[in-house]
Amino acid sequence: MAKTPAQRIKKHGASAAVPQHHLPSVINPSTTRSPQKAQSNSNLILIAGVVASLFLFWYLHLLTLNQLTQLSGGLPMPDSLVGGFDRGFAEQLRSAMDGDARGQLNYVHKTAGTLFPLIFGFTWLLLIGTNVTRKYLRWALWALPLLFAGVRLWGNSVIDAMMSADALDGGQVALASGLTVAGWVLLVLSLVAGVAAVFLGGKTSRARAGTGTGTGTAGH
Repeated sequence: MAKTPAQRIKKHGASAAVPQHHLPSVINPSTTRSPQKAQSNSNLILIAGVVASLFLFWYLHLLTLNQLTQLSGGLPMPDSLVGGFDRGFAEQLRSAMDGDARGQLNYVHKTAGTLFPLIFGFTWLLLIGTNVTRKYLRWALWALPLLFAGVRLWGNSVIDAMMSADALDGGQVALASGLTVAGWVLLVLSLVAGVAAVFLGGKTSRARAGTGTGTGTAGH
């Protein structure tokens, strides 16, 4: 029977040979998450988000809302009016669209009209967060896509309420129009913020690369 290390020391003294046990490493070096790998994963998510946002914008504004004009006698949907609309337009649109047509507009708002601002907002938050390192500037730029998503979702519900109300309310029309205009303005500002974030990210990367090159040269 093999002796334990304590029995070996008791019998042979300090000269006893005690076998050494080496535990295998539990860390797999191949799974190490490098900054380059993390950046690559972030870029893949960004690309997917941008593609999804472009598709949803096309599907919502250039396809679906445009097709709904066939149910309104050629009148555009409120969401498409960059400059807003007045009470006269709202009354004309309500008269031209029956219950089924209004139900289809409500369905569009609940599907593509909800997905577009949410996916766009998430993508732009990631885009800005990845490229902008200064905390105060990052939060300032983040405010734009966050506000855009909130305003667009609120605008959808107000437009649906306006279209389904028994009697048209002037204040409700003004709110729906204001939210529509604000949504388009915030969309444009969010796009500008995204371009600015990419520019700042590229500038930071070039500065880091220059610092690394200078350090390497000095070492030689």
